[in-house]
Amino acid sequence: MSKKDFVIEAFPRDDQGKGASRRLRREERKIPAIIYGGNKEATPIAIWHNELKKDLENEAFFSHILTIDLQGKKESVILKDLQRHPYKPILTHADFQRVDKDHEIHVNVPLHFLNEDKAPVVKLQGGIISHQLNEVEVICLPQDLPEFIEIDVMDMELDQTIHLSDLKMPKGVRSAALQHGEDYDQAVASVHLPRGAKVDDEGEEGGEEAGEDKE
Repeated sequence: MSKKDFVIEAFPRDDQGKGASRRLRREERKIPAIIYGGNKEATPIAIWHNELKKDLENEAFFSHILTIDLQGKKESVILKDLQRHPYKPILTHADFQRVDKDHEIHVNVPLHFLNEDKAPVVKLQGGIISHQLNEVEVICLPQDLPEFIEIDVMDMELDQTIHLSDLKMPKGVRSAALQHGEDYDQAVASVHLPRGAKVDDEGEEGGEEAGEDKE
């Protein structure tokens, strides 16, 4: 998995409150944000709106150790929360959590499904693969954080379901849900025939039986 460096330029934020946040967005094209955790006081900051919006287009941004550069002082963080305007395409606030190499973090990591179009169950049997999850929460040290987790569906069979316990986690990475026990072994993906295909098959069988009875 390739690693990309994300560096976010940040500025001190002294004025707080809704009015100050609106002025920040309108006049400076920045949004309010905060850095917290790591046994340090929370630090209010401001970051460029359009730069963050551009970074968010990269899926890896959500599951990556980010660097915040606050006037030359750099901190390693992960994005923990992002607020958007209810109907306008603008960001309104971001929360970043500090991380260090000796403490595990909880992060949602995207799932990448491989060979969906090539799987025999799809190409030859007409099956449809459904995704029950598109991301999974993992626990790991910052240096072990994967950008995504791959799931190869090439060998899936009809009516098969892949669960969290079936995923091949990278070294040092484990599922957060499974730490609570087998009852939390969620379905990730499944494959079934379309509903209409099953009905048609039954209909054909029924027609044949009716013809036999007539004879």
